[in-house]
Amino acid sequence: MDFLWSLFSPQSRHRHYARVNQQGICVCFRHCSAQPDGSGWIEIYEPKLSWLHQPLPAHARISSRPRAITARQLLSI
Repeated sequence: MDFLWSLFSPQSRHRHYARVNQQGICVCFRHCSAQPDGSGWIEIYEPKLSWLHQPLPAHARISSRPRAITARQLLSI
């Protein structure tokens, strides 16, 4: 039964983050499944090396993501 639930459960996908300092300059990138600890981390679509030590473009930022519906939520409807 657990196998069936695993087919429909969301996988932990790795996401891209950029660390931005107080001036809005991109300092570094990180690729991980959870948001990094500390302040200044912003989720981005993809890292581009040309953004390092430059202001992070507004189009790079990901707005808040809608939460995916799980199989258990579907079955409870």
